Amino acid sequence: MTSPYSASVGRWYAANARDLPWRRPDATPWSILVSEIMLQQTPVSRVLPAHAAWLRRWPEPAALAAATAADAVRQWERLGYPRRALRLHACAALITTQYDGQVPAAVEQLRSLPGIGPYTAAAVASFAFGRRHAVLDTNVRRVLARLVAGDSRPAPAQTAAELRLAESLLPRDGRAAARWSVGVMELGALVCTAARPRCADCPLAAQCHWLQRGRPPAPVRPGQPAYHGSDRQCRGRLLAMLRGATGPVAARDLESAWHESAQRARALAGLITDGLVIRLADDSYALPGDEPRRVADTAR
Repeated sequence: MTSPYSASVGRWYAANARDLPWRRPDATPWSILVSEIMLQQTPVSRVLPAHAAWLRRWPEPAALAAATAADAVRQWERLGYPRRALRLHACAALITTQYDGQVPAAVEQLRSLPGIGPYTAAAVASFAFGRRHAVLDTNVRRVLARLVAGDSRPAPAQTAAELRLAESLLPRDGRAAARWSVGVMELGALVCTAARPRCADCPLAAQCHWLQRGRPPAPVRPGQPAYHGSDRQCRGRLLAMLRGATGPVAARDLESAWHESAQRARALAGLITDGLVIRLADDSYALPGDEPRRVADTAR
């Protein structure tokens, strides 16, 4: 079936799309994979410089695979959720050894990569290779919830019904399906936003069930806990100190990053569990790949 919305979204996207490096015709599958991982829970404005710097340093998976996990964590800097850096490093290693250095095109192969879930696999397969898959990020889910269901926002977790709806709206051609998905994604990012939707500028306003219902508000959800003083802030401070070091850091020196001992110990334990930090035999701490032998080898 042909989507009743495709033509309107296509015209709007052609006139309004942002010029993003991972959307350009010459974007490599590696660039698209890096962008998708960086864009998880991170705004485009922060990803743009980080993506450019990452690709300058590691323009292909084999280049990143030859680096250490510590290099990846340092390059990630303050982009947030630094486990993503470890996952990208692990992805690069697997792509290099099992896929001859080329990002695989099939969703099943992409799902085999570390940290790659259903959304990221579908996005890379669609945007990099023109495979026909529904790509359901937060923006797409919100647009479809308003347009078709008349709800202000989608359910907290993706449902099977959402996926069936998204798949039913895909054009039959894979490249056309990718353009539809990225067009709806951009519409959600720029017009059909969560807090202040600009319905007057929406190409689908005449067909939108939420608008026809008078834009009923969504039920209030609990807000996120404050960042200041949180375990997340503590983890960030500790990781920043380790990123700035050239090797292991003594436990006593980490006290200057966060003075509250119980919270510091809890944060360190979490970082170790996540694979972001290694505790050494002398009770010092290091990023993975910054063990003393590696530091000595680098010095030579």
